[in-house]
Formats: sequence, structure tokens, C-alpha cells
Amino acid sequence: MKKNSITIAMLLLATVTVVISCLNKGNEQSNLPKTVSYNFHIRPIFSDKCFKCHGPDANKREAHLRLDIADSAFAPLTETKGAFAIVPGKPEESELYKRVSSTDSSYQMPVPESHLGLLSAHEIALVKKWIEQGAKYEPHWAFVAPKKTSLPEVSDKSWEKNEIDYFILNKLDEKNLSPNEEADKEHLLKRVCFDLTGLPPTIEMMDRFLNDKSDKAYEKLVDELINTPQYGEKMAVHWLDVARYADSYGYQDDNVRTQWPWRDWVIHAFNKNIPYNEFLTWQMAGDMLPDANKEQILATGFFRNHKYTEEGGVIPEEYRIEYLVDKTKTYAKGILGITLECAQCHDHKYDPFTQKDYYATLAFFNNTKELGFEGDVMKSRPAKNPILSITKDDIQNMMSYINQKDTNTLTVSVMGERDTLRKTYVLIRGVYDKPSYEVEPNPIPAVMKFEEKKFPRNRLGLAMWTVDRNNPLTARVFVNQLWQEIFGRGIVKTSGDFGMQGELPSHPELLDWLAVDFMDNGWNIKRLVKQIVSSATYRQSAKITGEKRKLDPENIYLSHAPRTRLSAEFVRDEVLASSGLLNKTIGGPSVKPYQPKGLWEAATSGRGALN
Repeated sequence: MKKNSITIAMLLLATVTVVISCLNKGNEQSNLPKTVSYNFHIRPIFSDKCFKCHGPDANKREAHLRLDIADSAFAPLTETKGAFAIVPGKPEESELYKRVSSTDSSYQMPVPESHLGLLSAHEIALVKKWIEQGAKYEPHWAFVAPKKTSLPEVSDKSWEKNEIDYFILNKLDEKNLSPNEEADKEHLLKRVCFDLTGLPPTIEMMDRFLNDKSDKAYEKLVDELINTPQYGEKMAVHWLDVARYADSYGYQDDNVRTQWPWRDWVIHAFNKNIPYNEFLTWQMAGDMLPDANKEQILATGFFRNHKYTEEGGVIPEEYRIEYLVDKTKTYAKGILGITLECAQCHDHKYDPFTQKDYYATLAFFNNTKELGFEGDVMKSRPAKNPILSITKDDIQNMMSYINQKDTNTLTVSVMGERDTLRKTYVLIRGVYDKPSYEVEPNPIPAVMKFEEKKFPRNRLGLAMWTVDRNNPLTARVFVNQLWQEIFGRGIVKTSGDFGMQGELPSHPELLDWLAVDFMDNGWNIKRLVKQIVSSATYRQSAKITGEKRKLDPENIYLSHAPRTRLSAEFVRDEVLASSGLLNKTIGGPSVKPYQPKGLWEAATSGRGALN
């Protein structure tokens, strides 16, 4: 009797297991999208679980198989006669599907030694359905020029205040979420003041806005804020981070440098509302523009914000290469939003960037002089000298708001070209003294072709290529950066990585619409900022319900206003502004906090004496 009971229990357990397994498979099938997209469903799986061994990096590729391009994925496998990794329409004949769905550890992929982990049941179901639907490959979404789609259908057309809201509400409808009501005027006033100026509203501004009952009250407030000098300061904070600005040279000596005129130019540029395409062109190649003026040359200080060594006995070429590497990374990550630095020593493991592409991009900066950073010149020489002399008159003419007190002439590191072209080589493993073959300046082909008839092969040509309307990254990346500054999270969460390993955009159609609209309207930064903060999406209250927290815990879809923390410098400014002690003077050398006498005196690089 006891034996029969055990047998019955085992049969029941087996039956339950089979039923649960069937239910799970049914759930996986029901949760699949109607059409499986390579870009948004399959490529992220391949990038995480497959590209390490079957991706762009030829040095690490196994079995001569690439799963990032269709030609290789559909070709006969070299190590398994008669087999194909992917047979469109036939998952059961596709070696890829058979291996990722196998339970045999000696046969399944990824192999245990890779430590990548097996695909989940949902991922396996996605791969199967994608193959069944024809295994259609698509170019990476970020490397295709954005297009302005028509506004989507929404459930409530009375809610939206501009085009942004159509895209947000459409996604909320899809996720069974609804937007919040508009925030009360007090909260909205504080929010927009901090976001646009970094400062709390004044008592006078608060009284005026709260007592203004007109429909245009909020619009007038936004116009007022983006035309205050503090708007330029707030916007500059982000760009200084992109440019890795600092008031000292870094490394072990870390002496003070006079790069602050470039910082003040950035504030000036945002307040003046210089179009973003010009803003970039001046910073990348202002010295190479026809009849370049001192303001345009000063803008090229963007590429001189990297660390400099003052240590004695260093190998000059080693650090010259370090500076070029820094410039290249800043350009690629800050302006294009890609991780090109991963191709410095070898082909990129995930993105279609080769080591040759890396050094061909670096070559645009390789013809820049590196004369050092100490000294003075009495006359700026466009496209010749990397040190710019700025007098008090220059500052007053270019940026009249700067309060320049400490000197009549100072030097600023800027860009300048050599008279003769310096050759660029691919460096073996990225080592400065291990050159291999020569490359000519040529930016990343996977992003956009560099047409020699259209662009010269120098920094100016690179700038022109960067701001070309057909470049798929430049406008998208900047729009995403501004969105991140305002909402605390970008439409693409990984704002510095639009590549294969980056996060997918939460609202891809909105990102593309804004990018094209931004370019269509003259790359107008103030217009874009006003467009975002005028939306109903931005103006929502920050109240959150348990249901919203459950359905969207990270508030990716913006069913309520986000709650973001003020950074330390803004907390300080808020306290000083509230107490009436804030000094709003803009420009000039950075103010250093009090330090005891002699604290910074030390022996450095053989030039100083220990006191």
C-alpha cells in the first residue's frame, strides 16, 4: 500500500510538472510581439549572449561565424558540414536555434565556459519566431538617419500641449498607464526655475507668476527664464562635463591652468543661442574657418580640456598619443554617443568599428600641434598655434559680461594645425611606439560614409561630416542629452552609448521626431528646450500611485513627473540665493575656497622646492 502511494505521488508530480511546463510555454508564446524585430528584440539578445564569440571582433571570433551580419549568419557553417546557423523560415533546421534551445551542455550555446549564461525561455521563443518570420536583419537603429513620422493616435487629444505629448500618451496607452494631472503652479514654478537656471524663483517672480491668470502665464515664464544669464550657466554645466573641463591640468602636479575663458565662451554661446551645428563646428575646427576670428579660435579649447602632464623626464610621444586618445574619446562619446574607445587596441567586440576605424578617426586630430601649455603669444595665428592670447579688450568685445580683473593678457590652449601633414598609423595593441600600417583620416564608415568631394580630410571636414543632416547620430545624441538633463533619464538611458550594448530607446519615434524637428528648425537649442518644458508631459505632477509604481517602477514611460536630486553645487546655490548671499557675477577665474597658507606648496617635477 505504501509503495502504491509513493508511485501515485510521483505520477501526480510528473503530471503537474508537465502541465506547468506547457503553461509556461503557452505564456511565452502569448507574450511575444506580433512581429519580431531584429533591432529591438533579437539584436540585444545576440549582443549579450553571442557577439563575444560571433561578432565584429575578428581576433576573438569562433568557427568563422558572425551573427551580426546576415551574409555570414545565412552561409554554410565551416565546421559542421551541411549545416547553417540560420535557415530563414525554418528554426528546426537552424543550428543557432537548435543549440540555444538544447539542454545538452556539450551541445548548447552559449557554452558554459563563456560565463554568458543561457537564453531564457522568452528569449528562445523570440529567436524561434524571428526565424519563422524570415530572420530579417536590419541596420542598427542608431546608424540609420532619423525620419519624422506622423503623430501617433492617442486616447485623449485634450491632454496634449505639443507634439511630444502624442508620443508619450501613445506609449502610456500601450502600457495601460495614464498621465497625471498638471502640477500646481507653485511646484511647476520651482521645477522649471531649477531646470532652466539652477536657481530657485525670486519672491517677485513667484508673486508675478502666481497672480498671472492668463493662458500664456507659463509660456511667458519660460521665455523669461531662457533669456536670463543664469540659463547659459545652467546649460553650460552639462557641456563642461561633456568636454571634461577642469581648472587644473591633472596628473600628479595638477597645477592651475587658464582655460576658464573657454568655459565663459560656452556660457556666452548658450545665452546667445548659437545654433548647435555652428556650436560644434566652432569647437571642432573654429581655427580652420575662413577668416577665423578670436571667438571662433577660442571655441576650439573644447579639445584642450584633457589632462596634461608637467612631470619631468616623460616621453613626449607617449603623452602626445595619450592626448589624441582623449580627444578621440571625447568626440566619439560626447558628440556621437558611441564607445569608439573600445577599438583602440582591437576591433570592437559588439559594434561595427574596427581598429582601423579608430585610428582613421584619431588621424583628424593627429596633425594638431602640441607645443605645450605654458607661455604667451602676443598675436593669435589661426590654424598655426595652439596657444591663444586674449587681452582685456578681446574679452570685452567677445563676451562683455565677463568680469576680468587679474591680468591684461592670458593664454588659453586652443587647436592649431601643423604646416606639414603628420602620418597616422594603427598602433599594435594601442601601444604608442608600436606602429603597424598607415591610415588616412576617415571617420567611422558604419555611421556614415565620408565623401571626399564633400568634406576635406581635416578637422573642418570632420566637423562638416558631424553636423551633416544625414549623420544619424549627432542630432539624436544632443536631443537625448537635453532630455536627460530635464527628465533625469534619456530616451536612450545610456546617453554615451548608442551602440549594440546600449539601452534601446524607450520612445524611438519621439527621439527621431525631435531630432529631425531640431535640424529642420536651424538646430535652435532654446527652441528645443522650450518645446520640452512646455509639454504636458513635463508639466505633470510628481504624485505616484502604487499601481504606477508596479507597472512602471522606473517611470520610463513618464506617467508622472520624475523626482530628481539637485547636485551639490545647485544645493549650495539654492541656500545662498534663498539667504540673499548669492553672487551672480558670471565669468573670470574660478573662485577657490579658503585654504591655509602653504597647504599647496610642494616639490613638483623638479621645479619647486619643498617649504
